[in-house]
Amino acid sequence: MKVNANPMPRRALQAVACAALLALAGCASMAPVYERPALPVQPSVGGEVGGGVTNRGAAGGAQAQEQAAALAALQWQQVFTDPRLQQVIDAALANSRDLRVSLLNVEKAQAQYRIQSASLFPSVAASASQTNARSAVVAGGEAQGQTSRSGGLSVGFTSWELDLFGRVRSLKDEALENYLSLAQTGRSTRISLIAQVASNWLNVGAYGQRLELARETLASQRKTLELTQAKHQFGVASAVDVSQVQTSVESARADVASYTTALEQARHALDLAVGSHVADALLPRTTSTGDVALARLPDALSSEVLLQRPDVMAAEHALKAANADIGAARAAFFPKVSLSASAGYGSDTLGNLFDAGTRTWSFVPSISLPIFNAGSLKASLDVAQIQKNIYVAQYEKSIQSAFGEVADALSARRHMAEQLDAQQALVQAAQTNYDLSDARWRNGVNSYLQALDAQRSLYSARQSLISLQLSDLVNRVTLYKVLGAV
Repeated sequence: MKVNANPMPRRALQAVACAALLALAGCASMAPVYERPALPVQPSVGGEVGGGVTNRGAAGGAQAQEQAAALAALQWQQVFTDPRLQQVIDAALANSRDLRVSLLNVEKAQAQYRIQSASLFPSVAASASQTNARSAVVAGGEAQGQTSRSGGLSVGFTSWELDLFGRVRSLKDEALENYLSLAQTGRSTRISLIAQVASNWLNVGAYGQRLELARETLASQRKTLELTQAKHQFGVASAVDVSQVQTSVESARADVASYTTALEQARHALDLAVGSHVADALLPRTTSTGDVALARLPDALSSEVLLQRPDVMAAEHALKAANADIGAARAAFFPKVSLSASAGYGSDTLGNLFDAGTRTWSFVPSISLPIFNAGSLKASLDVAQIQKNIYVAQYEKSIQSAFGEVADALSARRHMAEQLDAQQALVQAAQTNYDLSDARWRNGVNSYLQALDAQRSLYSARQSLISLQLSDLVNRVTLYKVLGAV
């Protein structure tokens, strides 16, 4: 009589299918429902002290969403409009090793997430084997050698955990949040790199402008020295006048040497940030406000726009990962169910491996229930909950730090135009004073000391104007960085 081997494997497959359905139906995570912590800062940032946006109703929420959407859509090419600077930034993004390492860490975290996600599904593998063995058999009082052969072919999976209580899913969610946190860290590294390159590029322009001013002053002082020496020969100027002009010349020479060194060091810093040498044609000529432009921003921003910063988003994803870890720690208190199953063929000869009656199958469910572990599971849950509280504090701290950085940048931005206007007026006044003092000295009305003081005041005012123009542009770069634009 022929034995039908189909019913048993079919029942086994039905059992596996039912177990899979139970696993998919019951794998809801036991992690706490995530709730974003309240903002630990004022409702608005960047307004006057004691003022700002206080409307927290529907209109205020809509305004905050519009501001957040506008900042999220802001590209760095819209901020840094100079074509030379754009080429330098492109080179830095392509060559920066720090950015490359950060992006590789993101890819690594993504691969780890895929590994953890695969744990939700059984790993199916096929195996084939053949066994040859020789054994001694005693027959009729004599030992005889006997050779046996067997072969097998099977497909199945081993130790697949049925995620009835969401432990595996919680671990998968934790891996996902860790990946997203690293992705935001990579975004933060990219923004910081762009801001650093832009600042270094502007520094090169500012030091070049300072050096040019020092050289102009040195050339002017040398002409004055020649004129004063000629006057001294004819008895019109005293030796004191010659000495004073000589002092001014040497001071200008020292400034030229100092700014030459500073310019070279600024170029080295720019090359290091870019990761390659920056050609002279790509360097700034002056530090004018047209080199960098920032999208129009209101004087006050809703604090909710800080949630778009990459460091804040990275801290929130780390908090969500800790929240998912609590779910895995909770699920460890419940039974762990695993399945191993396989189906295939087995025979003592390969020739009849697929004949009727050679089918094989196995179905091995297992369950483990924690009974006594000396409190280690409870301690693991406590660790997960404490870790979440730590990440809550770090998340709130990141928001407070972001609030302070944005408030400082907007405050400086609000008063920068007035400072520039006052400094430009000071330069004009110093220029007028110097022109009059120099003319009076040349006509013998005043001593050279008054003209020298006027020239020093003009030189200092022009240097301060260059520094203030640089501060204005660096503030725009800082705003780009602290607002977390892309």
